Amino acid sequence: MARHAIGLDIGGTKVAGAVVADDGTVVAELTEPTPETSDSATMSALLLRMTETLRTKKPEVEAIGVGAAGTVEWPSGRILWAPNNSYRDWDIRSELESATGLPAVVDNDANVAGLAEALLGDTLYREMVLITVGTGVGSGIVLGGQIYRGPRGFAAELGHIVVDPAGPRCGCGKRGCLEAVASGSALTRTGREAAAADPDGVIASLARERGVPVNGQIVTEAAQAGDPTAVALFQTLARWLGIGIATVTTIFELDAVVIGGGVVETGDLLLTPAREAAAEFAYAPQVRPLPPVLPSTFGSDAGKIGAALLALS
Repeated sequence: MARHAIGLDIGGTKVAGAVVADDGTVVAELTEPTPETSDSATMSALLLRMTETLRTKKPEVEAIGVGAAGTVEWPSGRILWAPNNSYRDWDIRSELESATGLPAVVDNDANVAGLAEALLGDTLYREMVLITVGTGVGSGIVLGGQIYRGPRGFAAELGHIVVDPAGPRCGCGKRGCLEAVASGSALTRTGREAAAADPDGVIASLARERGVPVNGQIVTEAAQAGDPTAVALFQTLARWLGIGIATVTTIFELDAVVIGGGVVETGDLLLTPAREAAAEFAYAPQVRPLPPVLPSTFGSDAGKIGAALLALS
């Protein structure tokens, strides 16, 4: 008989939750926007509400897993800090266990997404880096078939390697992090700059039609419709991502680099220029072939699936 757990994936713009079977099947799911006041108390109330809703759909769940954007201490599950959310020193593991009576486990969101790919992806790679491109840029490192966390769980913050010291300010406070130039937030920023420069252009017009401020989704729609300005913004973002890929493949010899998160759902619009840039900046490709750069099997669902799998492990 299949075992089930709740998986919760906390991002900068949304919290995705699901009841997941031990084979990765999503049995029930729901999504809530991340509150603007994303402090610990507000987020705890949201996660507890989502957990109770999911338990009504599958009362026999055994455990709760949480993947959270930010610096997560392992194995305590205490979330110390996050660049794009307001929670600080948040002991959500203890809160969930106390309120629900279920065992809980908390890890970095990209770590749990990497776990889903490592355990259940289309190809099971023993040496792999997963890079998630969503509101921010996260990463999960799989070495020898196991998630590499470091002594306290703070490893694999690829989104905060500096690729352009003169670049835009990142949510972490530094300038020119990969996250600042190759994330959904970066696409929102450059899209708004483009709309301000061309109020009659496709990006600005789409935002007016939708009645929303320019955001990454608007830029994505414009690019998929062939707008040259939006396509150029994607190519710039993807080039920075490719530089990050080249950097990580210089450090690790990998079977594959897997790209996850919401932005990868644009397919070749992102992946083709990212692969080209990775090849351009790769170290000694004549003797160290660049590993394949592939889309995630689970896309933006990897976090909640991986969180549940971690809870069941």
